[in-house]
Amino acid sequence: MKKAILFLFVLLSWRSFAQKTENIIIITTDGFRWQEVFKGLDPAIANDKKFNQGDSAYIYKKYGSADIKEARKKLMPFFWSEIASKGQIYGSRDLGNKVDVANPYWFSYPGYSEIMTGNVDTKVNSNHYKANPNVNVLEFLNQQSKLKGKVAAFGAWDAFDRILNEERSGFPVVSAFDKVGGNKPTEAQKLLNEMRNNSYKPFHEDECLDVFTHYEAMDELKTKKPKILYIAYGETDEWAHHAQYRSYLDAANQVDKWIQEIWNFVQSDPQYKNKTTLFITVDHGRGDKVKAQWTDHGADVEGASQIWFAVMGPEIAPKGEIKTESQIYQKQFAQTIAKILGYNFTAEHPVEKEISELFQNK
Repeated sequence: MKKAILFLFVLLSWRSFAQKTENIIIITTDGFRWQEVFKGLDPAIANDKKFNQGDSAYIYKKYGSADIKEARKKLMPFFWSEIASKGQIYGSRDLGNKVDVANPYWFSYPGYSEIMTGNVDTKVNSNHYKANPNVNVLEFLNQQSKLKGKVAAFGAWDAFDRILNEERSGFPVVSAFDKVGGNKPTEAQKLLNEMRNNSYKPFHEDECLDVFTHYEAMDELKTKKPKILYIAYGETDEWAHHAQYRSYLDAANQVDKWIQEIWNFVQSDPQYKNKTTLFITVDHGRGDKVKAQWTDHGADVEGASQIWFAVMGPEIAPKGEIKTESQIYQKQFAQTIAKILGYNFTAEHPVEKEISELFQNK
């Protein structure tokens, strides 16, 4: 009898810690600073006529507050309600909670490569770099029998075809002005293609507006039901480079709304409900010590290595904003993504260990 009771206890314990996440949605919003994530709008930038687009009244009406916690919630309401209560948020350097890129370049292609490969390849040193020779975690997951053909990526920037090495990786990467739906698009996909191609193109042919990337990804989520979906928004970086702080804040606020839309759908669909994790992060930081450098990043811009991330899902204890001192690196994300799904990411190149803090005290 004692053995039977012990066996039952072990079985119940195993079930309580058994794999629950069956799907993961990875979201990046290019170059969005940790400063706004944790403190809301920056008055020094919002008050500067060089950056506020002559519309500081709008900025303060929509996002302003003397209370930092209220200001950040105005900017990212879903982030600081749902994710803060049910997930974990890392990167508040004011609390000593540090997250950094490990690559020495502090700009996009090397950052996305580090996120996805779990490795710093110093040869990947340009945004115009060729197709990535390093295997990425999405490619690895697509090779697993339960996940084969159930991986997709959508990015506003045309470089994602190379970053994720679409030709070799074997899963679809829809970037910038790529057509969705191939040779047999649905009516919805035809409309998306026409609207995108006939849209305003402030970033020329290199990058489409985020709204098209979002709705293309949502169409995929609702119709193809991928188990692994990557969505890469880009306007936060673009408007920062254009020195347009109002548009930068609006872009971040819109991404927050889209994350809420994604989560609401996930929690309404039987395949995804309570079996899906969101992992949200950025490719690099931006300047801050010299306020005028908020528009820029790169190895010559102090603070541009500083990033943040957030995660919410059934494997993740609801710890909210992490206030402990620690140092985490971007190269840990790939293995963390794999571990959330119950896999160990291996490749010919080194893969950094996962972020073990995420899984503690479940």
